[in-house]
Amino acid sequence: MKHPFYTEDHEAFRQQLRRFVEKEIAPNIDKWEAAEELPRELHRKAAEAGLLQIGFPEACGGAEVDPFYGIVVTEELARAGSGGLIASLMSHGIGTPPVAHVGNAEQKERFVRPVLAGEKIAALAITEPGGGSDVANIRTRAVRDGDHYVVNGSKTFITSGMRADFITTAVRTGGDGMGGVSLLVIEGNTPGLTRSPLHKMGWWCSDTATLYFDNCRVPVANRIGPENAGFMAIMMNFNNERLMLAAQAWAFAQVCYEESLAYARERQTFGKPLIRNQVIRHKLVDMRTRNEAVKANLDMAAWRIGQKQFPVAELSMLKNFATTSLEWVANEAMQIFGGAGYLRGAKVERIYRETKVLTIGGGSLEIMKDLAAKQMGY
Repeated sequence: MKHPFYTEDHEAFRQQLRRFVEKEIAPNIDKWEAAEELPRELHRKAAEAGLLQIGFPEACGGAEVDPFYGIVVTEELARAGSGGLIASLMSHGIGTPPVAHVGNAEQKERFVRPVLAGEKIAALAITEPGGGSDVANIRTRAVRDGDHYVVNGSKTFITSGMRADFITTAVRTGGDGMGGVSLLVIEGNTPGLTRSPLHKMGWWCSDTATLYFDNCRVPVANRIGPENAGFMAIMMNFNNERLMLAAQAWAFAQVCYEESLAYARERQTFGKPLIRNQVIRHKLVDMRTRNEAVKANLDMAAWRIGQKQFPVAELSMLKNFATTSLEWVANEAMQIFGGAGYLRGAKVERIYRETKVLTIGGGSLEIMKDLAAKQMGY
């Protein structure tokens, strides 16, 4: 039956990405996980394969397509079984949109085009050591000094923070609250910028850093949009980020299901395949049930965003539903694999370790519930 949302063009793109993952990523992912970073060359190859441009304006080297292409990208990258791969390779997906949407022509040429070509790496720096989702109360300060801002403060949990050439950074240029926040692109070689790597439970191949700004002089020309108007540019990012986090959760849950099904068919226990046990078949049915429910909601949310709607409450609930479903599915996968799932090298082992970050990133489980409640007038 023809899918109402996915066309032949989507499927052709999927096959292109699958070949890329099988050739360039699958043979190397364990090595990159151990090294705790991706090679810069992978960004160039990903650009050549058409991954990095998805969803960005054609005027700066992007491909303006519907949100379902982003879901296809996420699904195919997830086949490698590494959330860190998606987080780091696609960090421009949160770091670059403010520039693409709010920046001027010169900024788009400088800060967007080379990233989409895989020549540069972009990151987003919002979270601070003293606060996470409370964007309106960031403390990193930028003081105007002629044609520069002098930036002092710190950011933490920054994906691609160690390697990023362009860091889209939220700074305080005005008074308290959301009305005093601006966005600056701080270049990686700026004097006074230092970076410290963070070592994590999961997402190992995604380099993550704390950034320190000590009297960093950043040109006013690097400010994205008007002064003190950065908060709305940040908020514009969240709809797509949460959709893609939900897509990531669904994609990894699907990998867990597929890996578990294959293992249950191969594994022999008490003289018969594991899948001959009713309890295992029921686990698999329950896993697939959850995955298909998440996917139905994911596709509907993607369609609504493609129709220029902003379903904030529904996206908040979807993110929670998808990420908590992943936690459940990954746990069931570990039970099916037994001891084999506890060993390094199994995709389900890595995914199981990485589930928790998705209920935290992009707005925690609790914040998403509160946001949804407010949107629905509770």
